[in-house]
Amino acid sequence: MWVLSMLSALAGNKTIMAIFAALVGGIGLFVAGGISRAKKDTARRAAEKLAAAQERLEMDREATDAERAARDLPDEAARREAMRWARH
Repeated sequence: MWVLSMLSALAGNKTIMAIFAALVGGIGLFVAGGISRAKKDTARRAAEKLAAAQERLEMDREATDAERAARDLPDEAARREAMRWARH
């Protein structure tokens, strides 16, 4: 019973309620900041994956261009071209 009277006295005290509201607000901002950091990290990782995929695609295009060019070469020239690409 005395707990309820203490709680009602604290709820009626504007200073204590303002401090409590500030604490709850601070905790809310902290949690929101953590969520924001997680979203930024996820976006950064997605951008890195996209850049890697684009780089692989460009390398595949270059290899395909070299293969097309090598088809038109005589055997010895094609071997030299293949050796040049193998060194990369």
